[in-house]
Amino acid sequence: QVQLVESGGGLVQAGGSLRLSCAASGRAFSSYAMAWVRQAPGKEREFVASIKWSGDYSYYTDSVRGRFTISRDNAKNAVYLEMNSLKPEDTAVYYCAAKTQWVGVPIGIEYDYWGQGTQVTVSS
Repeated sequence: QVQLVESGGGLVQAGGSLRLSCAASGRAFSSYAMAWVRQAPGKEREFVASIKWSGDYSYYTDSVRGRFTISRDNAKNAVYLEMNSLKPEDTAVYYCAAKTQWVGVPIGIEYDYWGQGTQVTVSS
């Protein structure tokens, strides 16, 4: 069983930055592909970014590429999402998610474990 706990959300003005963190339990964390998925009010969950178990490959949805950076520290069982140049349309609950038994970089919203989410609100 894997537990994921997100932190770092909050209220920020457009153009600002936030850094989300996700702390994971379990000794197998370093073998999991990890991702960030968000859900805005009244909308379906949306893939944001993902990173391979080794940390050397990542993938982003078009709307955040160049503004967001996903990274991980396997020694600390943690994954991060650095968000810059934030826009009001980035407002959502951001979820950390893990995909086990996955060699590459996952794309989409099908994951084995989810965190409880952290709210990010970007004001205009």
